Amino acid sequence: MNTPAPISKIFEGVATRPQMFRLFDRHNQRPNPWQTDAAPLYSGEWFEIDEALYDYMLDILPPLWMRGPIFALREFLTDSVTSIFFALRIDGQVRYFHGYCDLSNHNSVEEMRAALFERETQPVRTMTREERLEHIWSSTADAYRGYAGDRFPLAMQGRRTVMLWSGTDGTLLKLLDDLTDDEIAAKLPVHMRHLPDIAA
Repeated sequence: MNTPAPISKIFEGVATRPQMFRLFDRHNQRPNPWQTDAAPLYSGEWFEIDEALYDYMLDILPPLWMRGPIFALREFLTDSVTSIFFALRIDGQVRYFHGYCDLSNHNSVEEMRAALFERETQPVRTMTREERLEHIWSSTADAYRGYAGDRFPLAMQGRRTVMLWSGTDGTLLKLLDDLTDDEIAAKLPVHMRHLPDIAA
């Protein structure tokens, strides 16, 4: 059995229709896309949508299966990874989510459902450093994000990069994981910049 991928929130807020379709394939620029297994990149990623998008995706094709308010998309992203859509009652309100689950792990859907519920019932709205970085990657246009090429040291090649505006030096390319707290804050929308890292 494959090692389960970490379950991670990749976008803060409720995705619009254009955002949802971009998030479906946010790794489309990865190096060697046809030579490497995409399952580890996508499996475990999730974000929130609204009811209209949930209903739209349910109506596109008959689902692969439907278990109450959870259904699986019939078209697989990879051999075993597909879209799972959730309608969950959280704090008295039904909310809707999309996640990629690797169905070769028979527990993956329940694990994601539990992770969604746990993450979204936090008493205080928070964002971890990882969630901030994932939101930046998800919301940056393709022209301003990419993967480290041969101008980077060999150990860094293939890692995600984003373009930054440095003021006096103009634009510069930097590894996503190496952004400082100030650089992260500058890349986030104003209303997300001062969210605490963890719930009290």
